[in-house]
Amino acid sequence: MNSNMRRTSRFGRKSGAALAVAALAVSLAACGGESLEDQGKPDKAGSGGGGKGSLVVGAARFTEAKVLGELYAQILRDGGYETDVKTVQNREVYAKELQKGAIDIVPEYAATLTEFFNLEENGPDAEPVASSDVDATVAELRKFAEPKGLTVLPPGEAVDQNAFAVSEKFAEKHKLKTLSDLGKSGEKVKIAAGDECETRPFCAPGLKKTYGIDVTGIDPKGVGTPQAKQAVKNGTDQLVLTTTTDATLASYGLVLLEDDKKLQNADNVLPVVHTKDAGDKEIADILGKLTKTLTTEELAELNRQVDEERQKEADVAGAYLKEKGLLVS
Repeated sequence: MNSNMRRTSRFGRKSGAALAVAALAVSLAACGGESLEDQGKPDKAGSGGGGKGSLVVGAARFTEAKVLGELYAQILRDGGYETDVKTVQNREVYAKELQKGAIDIVPEYAATLTEFFNLEENGPDAEPVASSDVDATVAELRKFAEPKGLTVLPPGEAVDQNAFAVSEKFAEKHKLKTLSDLGKSGEKVKIAAGDECETRPFCAPGLKKTYGIDVTGIDPKGVGTPQAKQAVKNGTDQLVLTTTTDATLASYGLVLLEDDKKLQNADNVLPVVHTKDAGDKEIADILGKLTKTLTTEELAELNRQVDEERQKEADVAGAYLKEKGLLVS
């Protein structure tokens, strides 16, 4: 999945718009892995069998999800579990597989999954329940997850949510560090983003309402695409919509402006597990060590190593776990 597709998808999930939750006729064959339909899982964790049991970690088809999937799988493998990473098309598919137990664990984003379940359960016009408060958002998420047989483990510091960047020159000229600074500057800005930014509450309308930013228009170059960032670099546009784990900003001479009034929802990274098959305290403790360690900046760097240096997700994840002393064997 290319960066443009992934970013557009990620922005869409934060919008509060209705998500298609009907069962999809999608092949579950993974990139470099077997299909969920063909896999065997004879020794489930906690059910006896060889070692501590077998666990399947699900990951969506974009770089960050695959990196997180490898981090989860390798730290659990080091803890004595047999693990396998299965790359799955999208959340509509893997959420159902997780609830069935075909997948045991997935890396998720607190606010996004909360609203996914909210819309699924209460319909496309459901009032949003996720917010910028991570604790409140996770509490709402658990209300949806527990009846589905899922356990939501504690969130960490690492967060991947919508973010806005300007050029370093523009920031220096107008003394900008936050989105509030941009609003107070009175500068007119055109946003390089997807065309949906014009109506989405976390994009142009939110920037106007929350920060008083004078948005003059949307340049539909996509979310966090090279073309969008180049447009801000060369001054055609003044603001680009990207994410907090975009590791390529420096190469374009761009800097993020702090979302100081918390316009964006709390999309902190957290593990979600199938309670019956992977709800053991030991699994939670092993994953908790990683969750407490991983930062937004570190996750962005891992993404960069895969996307820019073309390293394999498994290699990047393994090197990080060793560097942080998270592997005991």
